[in-house]
Amino acid sequence: MKKLLLADDHDLVRETIAEFLRGQGNFEVHAANSLSMAFECYETHGPFDLVLLDLLMPGMDGLSGLAQMKARASCPVAILSGTAPPDVARRALRSGAAGFLPKTLDPKLLVSAVRHMLLGEIYKPLDFLSQGDEDLDQVSLTPRESDVLVGISEGKSNKEIARDLDIQEVTVKLHLKTMSRKLKAKNRTHAAMLARDMGLT
Repeated sequence: MKKLLLADDHDLVRETIAEFLRGQGNFEVHAANSLSMAFECYETHGPFDLVLLDLLMPGMDGLSGLAQMKARASCPVAILSGTAPPDVARRALRSGAAGFLPKTLDPKLLVSAVRHMLLGEIYKPLDFLSQGDEDLDQVSLTPRESDVLVGISEGKSNKEIARDLDIQEVTVKLHLKTMSRKLKAKNRTHAAMLARDMGLT
């Protein structure tokens, strides 16, 4: 029986997915609600045949959590997400994820995807990945836009960012506008979240 480690901080989602994988896939599934607990579970109950990590749970810090788990695990590591846009999914796959599983995936397809990855294949939900025409490789921020994005990610106001960078507040607003357009961000909070998920900050 193949052993899976599933980490997701949403109790209902985690248990629903775990029970389905146990019942329909006949897998042994161990569950965790954070990245640190996933590490503990791996040390205690591992090795595993596959690890499934929720993208936005405590400890993940965007895709850095994927890299940390890949460094520890001797098996494929895949990403689960209910909110990430296709650009972030592509970024995860380029960062070495064994697959990207939208939580909207049909349950039977989920089992099929897990079996696919257990065979050493990369699972790519093509319908999902084909959404949007801008790949992350095309997102190119200027050094100043990146500086402003870091300030936003740290929760600073335009005035504080302007002071830190020794530029006018109106210039900060201009950088914020062009940067948000490139990232397709709805507002500064959305921009900060996208930047974190994309590993830009």
